[in-house]
Amino acid sequence: MSSSTVVVTGLGATTPIGGDVPSTWSAMLAGKSGIRTLTEDWVSELPVHIGGRVLVEPIEVLSRVEARRLDRGGQFAVVAAREAWADSGLAGKVDPERFGVAVASGIGGITTLLQAYDTLLAKGARLVSPLAIPMLMPNGPAAAIGLELGARAGVHTPVSACASGAEGIALGLDMIRSGRADVVIAGGTEAAIHALPMAAFASMKAMSTRNDEPERASRPYDKARDGFVLGEGAALVVLESEAHAKARGAKIYCTLAGAGITSDAHHIAQPDPSGSGVARALRLALVDAGISPQDVGHVNAHATSTPQGDVAEVLALRRVLGDAADGAPISATKSMTGHLLGAAGALEAVVTVLALQERKAPPTINLDDPDDEVDVDVVRHEPRALRSGPLAALNNSFGFGGHNVCLVFTE
Repeated sequence: MSSSTVVVTGLGATTPIGGDVPSTWSAMLAGKSGIRTLTEDWVSELPVHIGGRVLVEPIEVLSRVEARRLDRGGQFAVVAAREAWADSGLAGKVDPERFGVAVASGIGGITTLLQAYDTLLAKGARLVSPLAIPMLMPNGPAAAIGLELGARAGVHTPVSACASGAEGIALGLDMIRSGRADVVIAGGTEAAIHALPMAAFASMKAMSTRNDEPERASRPYDKARDGFVLGEGAALVVLESEAHAKARGAKIYCTLAGAGITSDAHHIAQPDPSGSGVARALRLALVDAGISPQDVGHVNAHATSTPQGDVAEVLALRRVLGDAADGAPISATKSMTGHLLGAAGALEAVVTVLALQERKAPPTINLDDPDDEVDVDVVRHEPRALRSGPLAALNNSFGFGGHNVCLVFTE
């Protein structure tokens, strides 16, 4: 039993396909899509009319006062944190000075920012909310969780675009390994379904315009993929030193065995087409975890459904895992949830943990005609049982700016 070994003892999430972890996992195994036609008035002005709103609105879970004091992303984060904390059974069982928070966001409280600006223009400065700054600052969700749960070992917010949630989990790993904390609640949140970010992403030609088939729009690896679908939500894991978890008799899902972080230095919005930055992150993660490619029995891929990104990731996986890639079935779960930006890596970490625990890889839906360059084993249409014996699983996340984060979970 080691104080530097880090285990997962709690899970929480609110997503486009479920209001919590069990409902999200159940819907994922059933291959349900959370992508719908958006109904906001501004949608008609955009070329993209679809998105993945959370299935359960946070106002149904939070009190009216709590909801009013938080940006929508903060609301998601608090909902997920309460589930993860309850799942861990840690209440009253951790020294607050040994408990930290690492909850990321890719964009922060953009909805609050834009609404406050609208108020300023329409009604004047005196009517701008005094809560606008704590609501819109990217670290607002992490701070809210730290306040609610009494975390005093440090509250942090990595901001690395679509790799943010995974980087939050990697930071939590470092906090425990370095001895700064015994427990860290880590992950990501995002609420960016708003006219401005959607118009901006659409202008970049990054989003699917399959408006007439929203549930079939997110299609990683498929020849007919035409971009990602924006989703929203939050996902968190409770990380704990193995020594602390075993001393209190905690339920342990699995071990967070390693992480690898690199940057492409290639382009502000395009992945390095060779996948070299991703490959380096994968190698670093395997070394950090002390495992070989043959140990990897499952991969939850980043796989946003963009033509360039999907192929670059596959090239990296094949380069690093070699023939072992054939024994590591890949799930691309954004096909069901859409792309949750700063929450994506965290949600997919939760899914990877459950896949390991239940030895079941969730399906990739909408993959009808695989891209010829995708020479890996993608789990299509139906969940698949993972192989028996000791097993490790990878969770990949990448983001604009060339951020690459790979996490390794082991049983």
